[in-house]
Amino acid sequence: MIGLAGWSGSGKTTLLVKLLPVLIARGLRVSTLKHAHHAFDVDQPGKDSYNHRQAGAHEVLISSARRWALMHELRADAEPTLAELVLHLSPVDLVIVEGFKSQNHPKLEVHRSAVGKPLLYPNDPHILAIASDLEAAALSLPSARLDDLEAIADLVERLAQPYPS
Repeated sequence: MIGLAGWSGSGKTTLLVKLLPVLIARGLRVSTLKHAHHAFDVDQPGKDSYNHRQAGAHEVLISSARRWALMHELRADAEPTLAELVLHLSPVDLVIVEGFKSQNHPKLEVHRSAVGKPLLYPNDPHILAIASDLEAAALSLPSARLDDLEAIADLVERLAQPYPS
């Protein structure tokens, strides 16, 4: 497992969407785990799954011939930790976590100068590498240019670590 951490607007999702096909082409089975900072819905008002949730179901599993999804309502329960969420994933070669930047898992920082925010890595010992538009000489960690997907994939493969379950 490895995470992508960075400030909002740094390009984490854009990078992840471009990086996934590169990693998959290398023969890896990859899952992603995304943290949202707000209430969100994966189903739509008026649909059966939405109505089940709104009526109070603790979990709603919806299935078709193409996919299935499990929605779990926390109601008054605490937000689960990253370690608890990982347990719900099927076994794969690599899990890439987007968000959860305050958690203690290995991370690659995504940094874009135009965002105007400082690098996170000096204050987070779990950041092991950086994908950035800054010159590599200015960084004290292994790094790759944001547009060099092969180099970023190399970093991800080299630095991902088993996550305790």
